[in-house]
Amino acid sequence: MPKEIPLDPNDNHLLNLLKRVRTLRHLADNEFKEFINASFRLDYKKGDVVFSEGEIGNAVYIVLDGTFSLEKYGQVLKVLNKADLFGEIALIDERPRTGTVISKENGMLLVLDKAHIEHDSSLSANTLLKIYKGFSELITSYVREGDSLYDEMDVLLIQDGGCAPGYNPVTAYLAEYLEKLGRQVFVAADGFRSIVSNKVKDFRCLIHDFNRYQTMDHIRGVMFVPPLRTARGADFRSERYPEFRQEENQKAAAENLKKRKVKTIVAIGGNGTFAGVNALSRFIKDISVFFVPVTIDSDIYGTQCVGEFTGVEMGAEKIRGYMADARAHGRCYIIEMMGARGGYHALHSCLGAGAHLAVLPNSTHDIDKLVKVINPRTETVIVVAEGYKMEERKTRGYLGNAAEFFYDELIKAGLDTDQRVICEGFSRDLRGASPNNMDISLAIRMAKKLCDLVAEGKTKVMPAVRGGQVYEIPFNDIRTDNSVESALATLANRLL
Repeated sequence: MPKEIPLDPNDNHLLNLLKRVRTLRHLADNEFKEFINASFRLDYKKGDVVFSEGEIGNAVYIVLDGTFSLEKYGQVLKVLNKADLFGEIALIDERPRTGTVISKENGMLLVLDKAHIEHDSSLSANTLLKIYKGFSELITSYVREGDSLYDEMDVLLIQDGGCAPGYNPVTAYLAEYLEKLGRQVFVAADGFRSIVSNKVKDFRCLIHDFNRYQTMDHIRGVMFVPPLRTARGADFRSERYPEFRQEENQKAAAENLKKRKVKTIVAIGGNGTFAGVNALSRFIKDISVFFVPVTIDSDIYGTQCVGEFTGVEMGAEKIRGYMADARAHGRCYIIEMMGARGGYHALHSCLGAGAHLAVLPNSTHDIDKLVKVINPRTETVIVVAEGYKMEERKTRGYLGNAAEFFYDELIKAGLDTDQRVICEGFSRDLRGASPNNMDISLAIRMAKKLCDLVAEGKTKVMPAVRGGQVYEIPFNDIRTDNSVESALATLANRLL
């Protein structure tokens, strides 16, 4: 932390610089001197961090000399020059900083923190009142401008469903291509939940053009999207919202969308997200509706899905780790992996890693034969899709996971091996993996195709990519029970 340096209230150069700060325009000369007495100076060298994103703010800053940059996700969002003020929200509400400020060259900042304001007797009550008046006017202008921004939303993106690598890249490229079409793009902050709640805080405005962003960055919820192109996770989705299955919530959401004059909706997610937006489309006949498939388990039939490539890559690597450990310690690992219906992720992860068996949702293996083969082995790795005999497990009230259920079946069939058997539950860290180049490329192709569909005036279609071809699938033809090829499933059985 740089050393605090006192400021000279009689420094005319400093006084003239502060008079350029609009927020302080209410102060008289003697009150400026009080302000200077209550402040201090910090000197920074090139590359020094003033504060980092996520830190709790407790001070406001004014650039006295040098250049500083406001950054997020490693991208420069704003350049701060002499007489620029930043960090003002901290004087009103101590909330986490939304970005990181870095010195781009040797520079100096004037700092006024809440502690000085609250405890420094050099600030008179009248001066304090004027300081807070200036900051309150500034923040109020942000709020008013922000509220009106969301009165009429052109294109609204909705992320929902389980997290998967690729949600954020799809969102970023949709915003880019739609903005180039002259459309203004918004996103629901918490998926379907937000369009039912319908408060201003439930929405964000996405901006791709940097110059445009700089004119709007002070407005609540305005976000610069290029950093999302390679970002992990899904920044605008909530935990699953099963209440959206209720027709009354779908109708409420439809009315809210009409009130906000939404013209186009793009839902992003897997089979549950498609079911939600398809149901919603019944009540919004005048709003065009689209869907982009993002799901690790590739549970949308007829297309590759954003997230499936990263999922398989990470899943296979995880299995390779189990295989090495099984060889070293004479173990039998039974690993539950993603795959509620088709089992795409479990199958291809198994194949990619060279595991010994994939047990899929619809598998009908001869358990007796498997036991005879497993018993004499010294190392075995079996991958079980989470959907294996799911209905049977529910009916029986079985409390364990799919891997444990399969293990119980093996025991009942006479499993008796010197291998130490270990069942591993479904690992959710795959959902937060960094999207690989294949998924990012697929996100780009999907986003571009969707924008072409928007420009053509189409509705209720999904962009699709398969066999190198880009096309579209109407909602009525979308199937969410994507099965795996039987020949591939056979290849994933190396035990028999």
